Amino acid sequence: MNVTLPDGSALELPEGASALDAARAIGPRLAEQAVLARVDGEARDLRQPLPDGASLELLTTRDHDDQDALSVLRHSAAHLLAEAVRRLHPGVKVAIGPPIENGFYYDFEFPEPIREEDIAAIEAEVQRELDEGRSWERTETTRDEARARFAAEGEPYKVELVDTAEGDITLYTQGDFTDLCRGPHLQDSSPIKAFKLTGLAGAYWRGDEKNTQLTRIYGTAFYSKADLDAYLVRLERARANDHRRLGQQLDLFHFDEHSPGSPFWHPNGMAVINVLEDLRRRENARRGYDEVRTPIIYDKSLWETSGHWEKFRDNMFLIPVDEHHTYAMKPMNCPGHMLLFRSRLWSYRDLPVRYAEAGPLHRNELAGALHGLTRVRYVTQDDAHIFCTKDQIDDELDGSMEYLRYLYGLFGIEPRAELSTRPENKLGSDDEWDFTEGKLVEALTRHEIEYFVGAGEGSFYGPKIDLHATDSLGRSWQLGTIQLDAQMPARFGLTYMGADNREHPVFVVHRALYGSFERFVGLVLEHYGGALPAWLAPVQVRVLPVADPHREESGELVHALFAAGIRAELDQRDETLGKRIREAELQKIPYVVVWGDRETREAMAVRRRGGEGIETLSIDGLVEEIRDQAPTW
Repeated sequence: MNVTLPDGSALELPEGASALDAARAIGPRLAEQAVLARVDGEARDLRQPLPDGASLELLTTRDHDDQDALSVLRHSAAHLLAEAVRRLHPGVKVAIGPPIENGFYYDFEFPEPIREEDIAAIEAEVQRELDEGRSWERTETTRDEARARFAAEGEPYKVELVDTAEGDITLYTQGDFTDLCRGPHLQDSSPIKAFKLTGLAGAYWRGDEKNTQLTRIYGTAFYSKADLDAYLVRLERARANDHRRLGQQLDLFHFDEHSPGSPFWHPNGMAVINVLEDLRRRENARRGYDEVRTPIIYDKSLWETSGHWEKFRDNMFLIPVDEHHTYAMKPMNCPGHMLLFRSRLWSYRDLPVRYAEAGPLHRNELAGALHGLTRVRYVTQDDAHIFCTKDQIDDELDGSMEYLRYLYGLFGIEPRAELSTRPENKLGSDDEWDFTEGKLVEALTRHEIEYFVGAGEGSFYGPKIDLHATDSLGRSWQLGTIQLDAQMPARFGLTYMGADNREHPVFVVHRALYGSFERFVGLVLEHYGGALPAWLAPVQVRVLPVADPHREESGELVHALFAAGIRAELDQRDETLGKRIREAELQKIPYVVVWGDRETREAMAVRRRGGEGIETLSIDGLVEEIRDQAPTW
């Protein structure tokens, strides 16, 4: 048999040879350093047999920045964690332990709850394993043998995984621990030069809140101590900029157990929301959108017509009224907008019709998936639906693309585009999907937007362009979406009268650019580290009277700033001036005015956020400076 190496050369090997055999044939040093094989572009264990004619790339410890190489390292580290936990906590049941972005986790059912304080002992035990050294042995077995093995060990989660696994059953053994696993894994533990456990969390078995709640232990591993140290610095910065922490620090929002996954917006938070909403409404009006409002609760027959009852019912909050009627709170606005469009007759001269609505939506997200503002049950989307003719599709997609570029540009966000294509449970024919997917590809090409393909990730009614944004910490978030839909308008019987006096089908562009106000605020908070630009900050100016005699004039200054359209507040607490200045800095107020004996409206003592010292500005100069930073609507 032959395989092709990255330089194009052919390597002849015995029939059934593995990637490790190929590495040994090339040289002993390569075989020693090899950690993973890419076979025809797919990551595979070094010990698996190679197919004849395959392309082969061998990754080594030198590929410490390669994501596949990091994943195999972290997957092996997760197995070391499981071995350590089983040794330290007899009776524990092990579930799953995959690599994830930036690390790995392993889920356990402990006989007794563990605490954060127990992490240090587990980490020390893993380090002992690393000092001793471990190697991984891969074996293939039958389903019956694997089931019997794990049943005898009292591992019910492994038994369930054996019963539901597809394909060959493989086991990996290191030390005294054998795990059901497809791999791949390292040859031995020597490449793991840095290991760190990073936290605990709860997780339901298989993500279903009806199942047992397990304990998830998170960790990370690297090929060098320097890489781990750099990661921990980034992690500490991420914790400092976590939007949940910033939301509390800046008094923007909080969550309460009485309504899980639903933020309570404080006055400061609503000030941010209102600025974003003003921006949305003004831009929508400029671009020819009409604001509408539709109901929150609908009979299930609506969701049956739209297709959501079959595809999305588990994520909907249902309201049984009686034995004959069930209602549901809307998780999206599309079906309501279909009814709105259907309420009258339309001519080709009327189209396109652009409906916009930022209404509350409710989605029954799993409790274990909720995360601050980025995964909530109460969602406020900046939704819009554009009803157009076939000939108008290109123009409407172009308008949406230009809109998103303008909007994200205001925040310095560079979105990445994912073309999400037809899923298995799609509505409509392949020909229809060929057309709608093709239109999205053409729009991306016209606007010179690079994209990657998310095969099968489209909505059941149409393909979409999902916008992913990377914040200042390098983390990726899905925000807005632009979708092209021929299925839902057809299911609702939407048509328009053409110039030929015949009815024609309507196409719909679904478009949300913030994506949701909640997630967008979370991203922007982390993007700016809480130091929101002055035009977006909930409090733009804080006025500090030096002493009691200055309170009246300070209050008058605040009123004057309000009258000029500036969000200002007065801090006249009986605290020292220095403490009030420090608290304004911690709350990231863009401008602080200190008002004492010498200040006048023509000469105010102004501190800019992040600046050193005090500058003298007039009230008109301060107002103009803040206005100049605002987007031009």
